[in-house]
Amino acid sequence: MASPLGQKISARRRELGMSLERLAELTESSKSYLWELENRDKPNPSLDKVTKIALALDLTPESLLDTNASAPQTDVDKAFFRKYQALDEDEKKKIRKIVDSWWED
Repeated sequence: MASPLGQKISARRRELGMSLERLAELTESSKSYLWELENRDKPNPSLDKVTKIALALDLTPESLLDTNASAPQTDVDKAFFRKYQALDEDEKKKIRKIVDSWWED
């Protein structure tokens, strides 16, 4: 029986239409390792691996590790702001300009 972590990874991967092979590429993992995470009862991945998987699935590591949540909780806003923070100032200005234009009448 799969662990809650494995169930969340599998559900989110399928929701995104992502193959196990693609997730393996994105996380620098083997397909067999990810299959084990998704299908075995007591996976024990490193925090680094959980973080890579979460980012590849547009989730936060916390949402994958939360044992109280039965389904993956996408945290699109946090993922967006993590990416936004990595942008240079010119790119941030462009995005702010786009967002501001949505509220103009």
